[in-house]
Amino acid sequence: MTDLIVTKTGRAGHVTLNRPKALNALTHTMCLDLELAMTDWENDPSVDLLLIDATGEKAFCAGGDIVSIYNEGKSGQIENSRKFWRDEYRLNHTIATYAKPYVAIMDGIVMGGGVGISAHGSHRVVTERTMFAMPECAIGLLPDVGGTYLLGQMPGASGEYAGLTGARLTGADCIHAGLADYLVPSDKLESLKAALQETGDIAVLQEFSIEPEVSSLETNRAAIDAIFAQDTVEAISQSLQDDPSDFAQAALKGLSRGAPLMLKTTLAALRAARVDGSLEHALRNEYRIVSMALKDGELIEGIRAAVIDKDRSPKWKYPTLESVPQKLVDRLYHPAEDGDFAID
Repeated sequence: MTDLIVTKTGRAGHVTLNRPKALNALTHTMCLDLELAMTDWENDPSVDLLLIDATGEKAFCAGGDIVSIYNEGKSGQIENSRKFWRDEYRLNHTIATYAKPYVAIMDGIVMGGGVGISAHGSHRVVTERTMFAMPECAIGLLPDVGGTYLLGQMPGASGEYAGLTGARLTGADCIHAGLADYLVPSDKLESLKAALQETGDIAVLQEFSIEPEVSSLETNRAAIDAIFAQDTVEAISQSLQDDPSDFAQAALKGLSRGAPLMLKTTLAALRAARVDGSLEHALRNEYRIVSMALKDGELIEGIRAAVIDKDRSPKWKYPTLESVPQKLVDRLYHPAEDGDFAID
């Protein structure tokens, strides 16, 4: 069974993630195969659009294959993971700049690497089953695959809120945040895909789209902006501790799961991406951090606690915000050890 099903149906190039038991977690080979299909179809006059979806109802894609990254990191094979990240980031940029409509069906869980192959697309569809999150801080990483760029484009300080707490966003939240464009009921997806394949016309997306419910991001916007626009993670954490509201206490719980090193790095990277406004530069900065994550970061311990031993009790090297050396956060501003990521 192939992990990526690539077909051409009607007027559409169709890619389906096919690892449902692994929640369609993205492997290095899947990234390369998706990029190859995109290259083949970009100049094919019989293909009007690219459609990407996934098998199973639970997840579009729950992230990258972090178990493989863990095993390689434990054996000291960090170059394999670095190559994966470089190729994955190139794919993310290719999706964002693709010449033809790129229609992503973001049904079910969408996290990490799944965000990278969907939210950078030109036409992004969510459903009532969508659960979007970037919880990388909890495994000792920062929101990558261009995540800091996407979070930086969200309204107000909602990007800081989502990135630091790993908050789970609904389809309505994604529409409000600019992470998606259309909300389509899950029972209409097969009809939508058939219409796209038959016509090659993205206008049919509007025909199947419905108005989203009120977003919790919008409802909590005042609190989010007041708390998460502050200058430091320490100040954000203290404000959450001082606020007895259900929203603040839930956000504090989410923030507390993150590796302090990555919380501080994420805040810096997100705000740098917002100021710069360039996806390529955001990917470059993210690579500067992830390229060291297995060598002397918190990633191995984070993955161990989350998916290997599943004890949910990581023993961070830097267990408090105050213990984080500023020089590690400042890696964001210096070239990567093996050379910066750049679009060739």
